[in-house]
Amino acid sequence: MLVRKLILDEIFAAQQISSIAFHIRVNDQEKERYREESKKDTTENWGAFADDGTLMARIVNNRYESYLDGHVIRNGGIGAVSTLPEYRVGGAVREIFRSLLPSARRSGEVISTLYPFNHEFYRKAGYETICYKNVYRMAPGVLSRYRFSGRAVRWEQGQPAEGFARLYESFSARNNLSMVRTEQEMVKRHMESDCYRDGQFCYLLYEGEKPCAYVVYKDVPSKEGITLSVADLAWEGREGLHAILGFLSRFSADFDRIELPLPMGLELYSILRSDRAYDIQKATEQGYMLRVINAPGLLSSIRKPAGSRFVIQVTGDEIIPENNGIWEVREDAVRPSEEKPDLVVSVRALGQMASGALSLGEAFCREDVQILQNEKTLEQVFVRKPIFVQDHF
Repeated sequence: MLVRKLILDEIFAAQQISSIAFHIRVNDQEKERYREESKKDTTENWGAFADDGTLMARIVNNRYESYLDGHVIRNGGIGAVSTLPEYRVGGAVREIFRSLLPSARRSGEVISTLYPFNHEFYRKAGYETICYKNVYRMAPGVLSRYRFSGRAVRWEQGQPAEGFARLYESFSARNNLSMVRTEQEMVKRHMESDCYRDGQFCYLLYEGEKPCAYVVYKDVPSKEGITLSVADLAWEGREGLHAILGFLSRFSADFDRIELPLPMGLELYSILRSDRAYDIQKATEQGYMLRVINAPGLLSSIRKPAGSRFVIQVTGDEIIPENNGIWEVREDAVRPSEEKPDLVVSVRALGQMASGALSLGEAFCREDVQILQNEKTLEQVFVRKPIFVQDHF
């Protein structure tokens, strides 16, 4: 088996593998369009080849940046993981990961993330589960005590989106694992759909002359009724969040329910003023996974109290052995150490703890976490943090 990055002429063949795995139909008219799109592809494509030269499997590594404790870090986004049916169970995807992940470290990635079809499958490659948002479902009338008296301005294709982009940047810098977006990426990924054709609407909400929030929502009909599904949102301050709730309360006449995603760490039940709070349903989304690509780089990026110091041992990384070792972590530096560690963690547990998906106390429930000493400092470092992911790849 040969594993390597794909060259341009091989990307269309890789897309055909994904079309089989993900049940995408490609007619003759679309083939040429896909060929042209593959020539413009800026992602990193990897493939595994059989001994006869057949491309058996492929993985795409998208290039992103994301926020972590106010820092911007390199974040690879794994997608299009697919294998031809006749080559499955042969370990082709595993072998691609064994080449792709060390290469990602050399290129400067700190973490890698993905949306799994099966958690255990990706744990074998060092990924671990991240709960990345809560989705609340309710009738619009549940929000009747909230009123939005400002201006709601609907965005249309061709208009600038700088107000949306500024709000997103401010909002997402406070939420771990949110992707960094340019204004152009914002429009392309989240706003470009036509509201009349696709039922997607983008509103910028103003209090006075300043935008305080935005909402992108989709009109989703079904047999059970019509849902206002919020696809993207951001706000500044309490007034911005209340503006969103007040704006959504306006839709009681034309929608049966609202689906509202919010960051992990913001509990709607605890802050909402409503006579009908018991009518709200909540689902925690756990379909996201994170892998540590550069352990000292990740430890350098997390927030630490002034003057703090601890020693951590990272274990169990069979694919990127440079992550294994003992590290002295200070507020301003991470260095190799030979001291007795205060904390011993697997590489998978480290990803959860550093991102804020687990507090120290919760991590102690894992079998691959040992707290040996210096617990007071560790409790200040490894805490629950707001996490919110709204980008798909």
